[in-house]
Amino acid sequence: MKAYASPIVQMVELGDYRDLMHGPCAPSTGGLRGTQVLAYPPGLVLRFPQPALTSPLPQPGREDRKLFQSYHETRDWYELIGVSAVGDLNAAALEDRFEHVVHLAEALHEKKIAQIADSIHSRRDQVRLVCIAGPSSSGKTTFVKRLSVQLEVNGLKPLTLGLDDFYRDRSQAPRDENGEYDFERFEALEVDLLEETLMGLLAGEEVGLPRYDFETGQRSHPSNWPKARLNPGQLLVVEGIHGLNPALAAGLGNEARFRIFVSALTQLRIDEHNRVFTSDARLLRRIVRDRRFRGFNAADTIMRWPSVRRGEESYIFPYQDLSDAMFNSALVYETAVLRPFAWRYLLEVPRTHPARVRAYELLKFLELFVPVFPDSIPVNSVLREFIGAP
Repeated sequence: MKAYASPIVQMVELGDYRDLMHGPCAPSTGGLRGTQVLAYPPGLVLRFPQPALTSPLPQPGREDRKLFQSYHETRDWYELIGVSAVGDLNAAALEDRFEHVVHLAEALHEKKIAQIADSIHSRRDQVRLVCIAGPSSSGKTTFVKRLSVQLEVNGLKPLTLGLDDFYRDRSQAPRDENGEYDFERFEALEVDLLEETLMGLLAGEEVGLPRYDFETGQRSHPSNWPKARLNPGQLLVVEGIHGLNPALAAGLGNEARFRIFVSALTQLRIDEHNRVFTSDARLLRRIVRDRRFRGFNAADTIMRWPSVRRGEESYIFPYQDLSDAMFNSALVYETAVLRPFAWRYLLEVPRTHPARVRAYELLKFLELFVPVFPDSIPVNSVLREFIGAP
């Protein structure tokens, strides 16, 4: 508790049981209708219904096993590092051990990426296309760069293609039921151009690679696109939120693909009974990245987030069970480093703005962390994708 910023500690009570209060709390157990606790050896699954859910919650099945294993692997990583809860992380910062935490976390990431590269190499006689997908702010771009290095170590030369460069011009982007841009739909991409580019490359043709500017919301003119050709023996690596969509290069057989799902599944706990929500961790990443590099302020990002989450549930998460490998990009230390950036950007949200309530919740969450400057963060860290180069 020596790192707790406030002299007042709020408590919550249920019968004779008392616990620390972190954020809003239901006034009674009647607010938990629809919640399920399900056996899922060697543990359990706690499922919360969504506000608009009208049908029963699906039962966890075999398709969730890879995700469950990824959670367990990350929990083991955190135990190895010695940081399982926010208090442990704060102690590392205050006791001058934070840099060691960073080194261990980054080394575990690199080891996992090398293992995935080895798996691709073992299928080198079949695989022509490596597809990498994941939800928003999961660190796919940096993962691809680091995987490419490990593939080269195995003697494989990758050619990388980012699906973000195939977005339609913003004026032509599809909209959701509220009239907001829906960038999560597969149709937000220029699908015909994407298919033409992919199949041209796989056929050994020289093609132009589009370039998209997120600040202007437009692709550059085709005359400015760099040319590329997939040489014999090269791998085509495609990265984007729709990387596992079966409609992508549908004419290519499954044996010629290696699919990787990247997500940020933090296993950091606030304390023994309260967990950090993985979606909150990704939202903080996105707030920082959008404000620094994409021309959107924190209020814009917060207001767009529900649409992003709906899109992920519809167009991204259903395909994660198709993956040959999963990579958890969450870093146990990242919130402490994101705090100095996110804190300022969240304070920029006007008090009268509809996003202010969510911004306030995130500010209260960030108060739990000792802020740390990013001096010790490696240049190839996933976190650099959001905070920028040193």
